[in-house]
Amino acid sequence: MNSAENSKLAVVGAGSVGSSLAYAALIRQSAREIVLYDIDEPKVRAEVLDLAHGTQFTGGSHVSGGADIAAIAGADVVVITAGAKQRPGQSRLDLAGANAAILERMLPSLLERAPDAVYVLVTNPCDVLTVLAQRITGLRPNRIFSSGTVLDSSRLRWLLAERLGVSTSNVHAMIVGEHGDSEFPLWSQASIGAIPLAQWHGRGRPAFTPEELDELADQVAHAAYEVIAGKGATNYAIGLAGARIVEAILRDENTILPVSTVLEDYHGVSGVALSVPTIVNRHGADRVLDVPFSDDEQARFEHSAAVLRESVAAFA
Repeated sequence: MNSAENSKLAVVGAGSVGSSLAYAALIRQSAREIVLYDIDEPKVRAEVLDLAHGTQFTGGSHVSGGADIAAIAGADVVVITAGAKQRPGQSRLDLAGANAAILERMLPSLLERAPDAVYVLVTNPCDVLTVLAQRITGLRPNRIFSSGTVLDSSRLRWLLAERLGVSTSNVHAMIVGEHGDSEFPLWSQASIGAIPLAQWHGRGRPAFTPEELDELADQVAHAAYEVIAGKGATNYAIGLAGARIVEAILRDENTILPVSTVLEDYHGVSGVALSVPTIVNRHGADRVLDVPFSDDEQARFEHSAAVLRESVAAFA
């Protein structure tokens, strides 16, 4: 992979997620220049040095950063990972208050130094914070959005690939709605290669039963809790997911990803941020795709919107 010429990625937050994202972007050559910013100077300096010491092995990308916010100036993409850490047993929505306050303090300064950037939120609860960030900045929804269910969809594709004995690249399935407990798979649109999932037969097994599909969806929705309980944080996979979104922007790929934007009359839902299939390119989350939903999926989508609307209302 080659980084876009003269491209600059700023990662805000040098914790486990931010550092993993910067590392993923470095080894994938997602951007020509990668800047890591954090208010904890010893921590961010150590992370920058550790990354820079390996650049002999990663191609032409340059790594820098520190505790001076001026480092992000002129960034093409700003990924925000800074925020309170999700603890074992804590839901993403429980983090809303603390991380909303962080965004309110930080976003105006970031926007002042990178006024033309596309902003991607990775901090949880990403859907709630996307609505608040759009209000704070006044940016159009395409320029400030979150990673949404990009990682959740990757988890689903991995589970399906493992069950069916195929490559994840041949699994086409997405999680939509909230990046959280009310998320759900778009089973009606899922396929293996060119074969609809409902018609898939392989390795002598029949197609999935509804109970098996519910089990897979539950595993995806609760995957992060298992990882957090075991190691204290999720960082590698979300780092890779974040780097992938950055690449779609900087390389103007027109890639379809389930990122979370503030919706306007999407399947009857407006004013909340939820993940749906979206074309991502140099303009950011450029165009939300009108994907058919089954009746059950429509009901689940409306429920997911209601969950987010209730949480956002606390910050009105």
